[in-house]
Order: sequence, then structure tokens, then C-alpha cells
Amino acid sequence: MRQTLLSLLIAPALLLPSICAAQSAYPESLLKTKGIFTSDGAAALGQPFRGIATSDGVIEDLFPLQDTGLSTASLAEAGAAFLASLNDIHLSRAHFPVDDPEWRNWSNVDVGIFARHGVSLEEMDATQKAAAWNLLRVSLSAQGLKTTQDIMKTEQTLLELNEESIRYGEEKYYFTVMGIPSATEPWGWQLDGHHLVINYFIQGGQVVMTPTFLGGEPVVAKSGKYEGNTILQDEQNLGLAFMTSLSAEQRRLATVQNEKTANAPMAAANEDNMVLDYVGLPGSALTPAQKAKLVELIAQYVGNMRDDQAAVRMDHVEQHLNETYFSWVGQVNQDAVFYYRVHSPVVLIEFDHQNPVGTTMINPPGTPTRDHIHTVIRTPNGNDYGKDLLRQHLETHQH
Repeated sequence: MRQTLLSLLIAPALLLPSICAAQSAYPESLLKTKGIFTSDGAAALGQPFRGIATSDGVIEDLFPLQDTGLSTASLAEAGAAFLASLNDIHLSRAHFPVDDPEWRNWSNVDVGIFARHGVSLEEMDATQKAAAWNLLRVSLSAQGLKTTQDIMKTEQTLLELNEESIRYGEEKYYFTVMGIPSATEPWGWQLDGHHLVINYFIQGGQVVMTPTFLGGEPVVAKSGKYEGNTILQDEQNLGLAFMTSLSAEQRRLATVQNEKTANAPMAAANEDNMVLDYVGLPGSALTPAQKAKLVELIAQYVGNMRDDQAAVRMDHVEQHLNETYFSWVGQVNQDAVFYYRVHSPVVLIEFDHQNPVGTTMINPPGTPTRDHIHTVIRTPNGNDYGKDLLRQHLETHQH
């Protein structure tokens, strides 16, 4: 008996080195970075949501509840099927009330430095994955679905380049559902992961798909499992084409800075209440042909949502086209690195060529490159996450 007790006491001590070795697989520097992002996120969530606005404040009554004549029954069916595929453990991490702060708890950085709620594709079985992909398929356009898939493939390329499985991998993308899927009551879903964040709110026949963050590096995979995979070139090229189509005086008005030397401070994670004033060239100063090109550029981003809802969104955007400002940072040659912004009372779009993070072995550190792109689309003046629509619904319906 004494020997048995002694063995039980000694055994944990013998295991200690292997336990410590396993823990040390998470680099201390990465843990410290993770702590920074956790703190920043907590601070942002501690602030009541207002929405992105200019220094003049939020403009009211831009987003009325309305009958679009569109059905969202297929969305509700897909959302319900996804929830039905999850077990109790998954549900506790992936299902939240429709007005939960979890909407705002997202980040565009990698999983190694920002921990997600929800259920990842990486841990789903085949049935759950099929349900998750079906939810994306009925919610997005063909373009939006392909872009989503291609960004995930880019994450696999980052894994191959860096060999850091804690941080990178094509299935490290997390799904959550807010509210009860319904064709009439408000609900929504979120996809959250590195360089790919989609917030999708549904209220009857209305949909709000912002904030949506799309990005990645390398933008073209030169080797590996997905060699040739390419992302976000239309967003890049359409922005440059619009800028080059402007007259010399219009370019002067649009240009905020001639040189692109650093990452732009974008309305990405933790920036739900950013104060952002209009700068650059107003839509009222454009010719009809130029306005059509600006609409084409905006539609590239809005067009990631299902086609019927994108048409409704674009109609709203075009109502405010004269109040839409285009601004630019960087040169205007065909190889230029740059940042551009499209900003109106009802839409905010940003595009930025960023410094390399996961590709410093092939791109010079500290220098913006075309090989690392960030984009974001927002709904200013309080309707990101559909919050203004939800507010109006809750004021008129008892729950």
C-alpha cells in the first residue's frame, strides 16, 4: 500500500516536464500579444454602441423598417438547420440572444492572438460543415461565397509559410447565431476568423451585412496546396481605375496624402464608434459617367451579399451618391500601393495595402505591399449589425 501511494505521489511529478513542454508550445510573446488584444476588445465592448459617425454626430432616421417584398425564409431554414446540427456543448458557445454584445466581439487578426466564441469548421463533423456552408451559400452571392472560400485558402498558405498551427489554418473560422432563426423576427449570424469577418443581421425582408472585413496575405499563393489562389484583385483594380479616371483637379481633391508609408487606421475591430469626418472628392463633383464608375466600385463590396438584398442596398447607397466622398492615399501608377475610402451617410468602404505580417520571409518588413490587403465595409450612423433596425423593432414589439 505504501508503495502504491508513493507511486501516485511521484507520478504527477514525473509528468511535469512533459506538461510544461506542452504549455511552452504557445510562445510567450504570442501569449503577451493575445493579452493585448483581449484587453483592447474588452475596453471596446465596455463602451455603449453608437456607430461610426462624423464629428457632427449620428444622423437619425436613415434606416427605416420597411417591407422590401423579399423573403428571407431560406435564410431562416438554413440557420435553424445549422443550429439543429450542433450538440449541447457547441450550442453553449455558438448561440446568443439577438441583442447580445457578442456581435461586437470579433477581430480580423489570427486565432492565435484573438480567441473566438462559436464553433469552428475545424471542429465540425461532416454534417455540421454541410449545414454551415449551406448557411453561407443562401446568405451570400456567388461572388461572396467564392471570396470567402478563397480567403480561407489563403489562410492555409499562411500555415504552410509559417508552420504555426496555433495561428493559421483554412478551417479556423467560427460560426455563431444570434436570436432564433425566423422569416419575420430579428436574428442573425456571424462568421469570425483571420482576415474574414461577416456580420449578417436579418429583420423580416431586410438584411444588414456589416461590418464585413475581407483581407489576406499573400494575395496570390505561389506554392502549396492552393497554388494560384488569388484574392481581392477586383477591389484593388477597380479602386485604382476609378482614381485614374479622374481629372487632375479631381485627383488633387481626392488625395489626402501622396505617399503610402504605413498601415491606414481603418474602421476594423474595436472601432464601432469611430469618429470619421468626410474628406476627399464629393460625389456631387462627379460627372454622370464618373458616378457610374463609383457605383460599380461600391457594388463590388455590396455584391458579396445575396443578389436580391444587394439590389436593395445599392438603391439606398445611390440615393446618397452626391453625399458620398472618395479619398486616396498613395501614388496612382499601375504598381502603386495605396489606401482608398468611400464614405457616405449610409456606407463606409476602406481598402488598404498593409505591411507584411505573415509573409515577412518574402516581403520586406515595415513596408506596405500589394501582397497584404485589408478591406472593410460598414453602415455608419448606427446601423452596423442592424442595430438601428433592431432598436426600432424592439420599440414596437414586446419580447
